Amino acid sequence: MERASSNDLKLVSMSLHSSSQIDAEALSRRVHELGDWFHNLNLHGVPTAPNHFLGDFPNIKWNKIAGEIPQELAGATVLDIGCNAGFYSIQMKRRGAGRVLGIDIDDRYLNQARFAANTLQLDIEFEKRSVYDVESIQGQFDYVFLMGVFYHLRYPLYALDQVIKKVAGKLIFQTMLRGSRVAREWEPDYSFWNEDVFLEQDFPSMYFIEHKYSGDQTNWWIPNRGGMEGMLRSGGLRVLSHPEEETWICEPGDVKRGSEYVVDLELRGAL
Repeated sequence: MERASSNDLKLVSMSLHSSSQIDAEALSRRVHELGDWFHNLNLHGVPTAPNHFLGDFPNIKWNKIAGEIPQELAGATVLDIGCNAGFYSIQMKRRGAGRVLGIDIDDRYLNQARFAANTLQLDIEFEKRSVYDVESIQGQFDYVFLMGVFYHLRYPLYALDQVIKKVAGKLIFQTMLRGSRVAREWEPDYSFWNEDVFLEQDFPSMYFIEHKYSGDQTNWWIPNRGGMEGMLRSGGLRVLSHPEEETWICEPGDVKRGSEYVVDLELRGAL
């Protein structure tokens, strides 16, 4: 499929709105032309992924998360990392967020996101950018979304520590989980000779996928609940709530040691 520019997508969206009534057939055709969608968006009654294998996704997650976020965001800034087709960016913009920036590395998803935002007449920025490159984005954001990205990363904890630098207010974080869903209290230290603790099924852990999982070679690391919550805390985040099995709402706590972030201390060998 020939790659569409953002101007092309805007022109198509404008043409679909040229009459007083939305041309559902033309809209549906354009949705199809933009390839397979992972986000099921409602574009003026036209669903983008009506046969999603997870159901009405990501609405099924958003319905459990939405109550944790104010209905009126009054110009808040939002960074949506791994934005896909822009579902969460759209939701935040509809609540009155000011600057909303969605980033992704997949051109297909970015084309879909731009088309959706233009079709819904929402002013949202989208950029092609890696999660590993978020530090180059100027400033911090009131809300940072990192949804469905963590387990696709070969270097997940490094990426998470970089993302934390962008969080001024809250991080809304979601990852696939496998293994134990039980979060337990653990001792702060164990003897070198204690190997039994690693045999506990609830012990914080993360599974490495050498080849593929669910047919996807980018599914690299999948944590259990204890492992994920431990990593969030290790980066200096405070967990405020756990509104959905795979989702946490966090805020910065002790994200710096002295005047530096943990990741910067680690990279220069000072941690």
